[in-house]
Amino acid sequence: MNLWYTIVDLLPFEWAQPGSMFFMKNALLAILVISPLFGLLSTMVVESRMSFFSDALGHSAFTGIAIGALCGLADPMWAAVLLSLAFAVLFTYVRRRSDMASDTVIGVFSSTAVALGIFIATLDGGSFTKFNNLLIGDILSVEPGKIALLFCILAAAAGLWVCSFNRLMLSSIHPALADSRGIRVFWQEAVFSAAIALVVTVSMTWVGLLVINSLLVLPAAAARNVARNMREYHLCSVLGALAAGVAGLMTAYYIGSSAGASITLYLAGWFLLTFLLRKRRL
Repeated sequence: MNLWYTIVDLLPFEWAQPGSMFFMKNALLAILVISPLFGLLSTMVVESRMSFFSDALGHSAFTGIAIGALCGLADPMWAAVLLSLAFAVLFTYVRRRSDMASDTVIGVFSSTAVALGIFIATLDGGSFTKFNNLLIGDILSVEPGKIALLFCILAAAAGLWVCSFNRLMLSSIHPALADSRGIRVFWQEAVFSAAIALVVTVSMTWVGLLVINSLLVLPAAAARNVARNMREYHLCSVLGALAAGVAGLMTAYYIGSSAGASITLYLAGWFLLTFLLRKRRL
C-alpha cells in the first residue's frame, strides 16, 4: 500500500496530500480494482439474460449477513459468501432441471431470500436499521485487506474469462449445442454464477444493495450499443465501468453523495450516450 500512497501523493488534489486522507486513497484503489471486475462480468450477465440475478444474489447475501450477525460472527461477510455461493449453485440446478424461465426462477429465489433475511434480522423484535448501511454502501470505509481480496477476485475472474469464455458463451446461447460438444453446461453456468455471487457479496457493503445490480448490467448494455465485435464489447464495458467508477467516487467526495448511486448515474448517462450514437449510426 505504501507504493500506492506514494503514487497517489503526486495527484493534484487536496485529498492526495502526503500523509492524509488515506480512506480516500484506499477508496480510489478499490474503485480501480472493482470497476473492471464489474465491467468484465457484466458482459456475460447481459448475454446470458441474467440481469436480475445479481439482485437476487444481493438478497441472499443480506440473509447471510443477518445469519452471521445472529450467530455472533466477527465478520458476517463470510457467512454471506457461503450462503450466496450455495444460492448460486442451487439456482443453476433448479434452472437447468425445470422448464421455468430464468426470470421466474430468479423471482422465486429473490423473494424467498429477502423474506428470510428480514425475518432473521427482526427476530425477537430486532431492529432492521442496523442493516441500513448495506442498502446504500460506503466505499470510503474499504480497508486495505479487503482491497487485496478484491484484487485476488479480479485475477481469478480474468483467468476464468481467458480459460472458459468461449464455453461460457456457447453454454448461455445454445446449451444443447454446447452439451453435444462435450461441454458440461451445468458446471460452466454454476462456476459463472458462483463468480457473480462472490463479487456481489464482497462488494455490496461498499456499493450498496440498491444499486449493485445496475453495475452488473449498465456497462455491458452501453458497450453493446457501440461495439462491433467481442473485443470491442469487452473493452468498452471495462473502460466504461472504470471511467464511471472514478467519476462517481470524485462526485461522491466533493458533493457528499452516495458513491454507488453516483457511479450508477454516470453509467446511465454513458448508456444514453451510446444509445444515441447507435441510433445515429443506424
